[in-house]
Amino acid sequence: MTMRSGLAAALLLTMLVGAVGNAATPRPRIGMVAYAGSEPTPRTPDGLTLVGFLRAERALPIRGHIAYMAPPQGPAPVLKSFGRSGYDMVFAPALEARAVNTVARGFRGVRFVVIDWQLGRLFPARHARNVYPAVFRAEQAGYLAGYLAASMAAREGRRMISAVAGFRFYGVTRWLVGYRAGAKKAVPRIAVRIDYSQDFANPAKCRRVALSQIAAGSRVVFNVAGACGLGALRAAREKGVWGVGVDVDQSHLGPHILTSAVMRLDRGVFDTVRKFVRGKLEPGTTVYGVRNGGVELGRISPKVPKWILRKVEDIRRRIADGTIRVPRPRG
Repeated sequence: MTMRSGLAAALLLTMLVGAVGNAATPRPRIGMVAYAGSEPTPRTPDGLTLVGFLRAERALPIRGHIAYMAPPQGPAPVLKSFGRSGYDMVFAPALEARAVNTVARGFRGVRFVVIDWQLGRLFPARHARNVYPAVFRAEQAGYLAGYLAASMAAREGRRMISAVAGFRFYGVTRWLVGYRAGAKKAVPRIAVRIDYSQDFANPAKCRRVALSQIAAGSRVVFNVAGACGLGALRAAREKGVWGVGVDVDQSHLGPHILTSAVMRLDRGVFDTVRKFVRGKLEPGTTVYGVRNGGVELGRISPKVPKWILRKVEDIRRRIADGTIRVPRPRG
């Protein structure tokens, strides 16, 4: 064998070894089920989830694909399609947890992740072993928002804050339980008024509820009613009182937004994918709270005095280290 042919053989062997190594560790295929019309934006919960998924697709060695479900059929056909195609992991919206749990039993080799798993009738009491719930301690963000809201109301000589909620179920009441507890921590004798609009879509309805609360003396109105709650925040602006956003940072709505109680769904998605890629994703439930940055306050108005900001930060640290145990609704 000549020196040239020896070098060529060595080079060929190196290429073959590299090819075998690459074949042994292919990039995992990860799917995301989204509602029709959802777009990657930090201004909606569904959009924030997509933001996290696209970030993972750019930053991590995966092959990602987003599929949009058709409203009449629901998520099952899309979930099954991902399963039959041999995807390694599939993300799905929280409110589709029951469908996810059913489909997952037929595809044991696929990890199904439900971001913002909750308690209550919309979610299965027991989930399949290949379902990975990601739970967000929204009540902790609500607690911080309530503490700040009550502190600002008391500073301005008012003794009432309020919340306009949608429907009475766990996904809503968790925010309210935290909000009330945080407010009472800051100002024990403050009144916290809560009214349900029985609506998530009609802003005019929530505006009327908020106007009634403001007329009764509320100085801060917390939106816990989705798109309907935008009307409550509009009423706050019209009447010169504070508004508190929910789910995502809603400070873009104007200077009347005191802060927002935020769930970082994007971080939950990215963190889950990163753990999976690194082989560190454990079966079972992952909890996101103040301690690991899963929930937090959004932008805080620059009109909040520094001494109140310091108190809020102290409360945040005490929640993170477990000194303060924020109550949770039962379901």
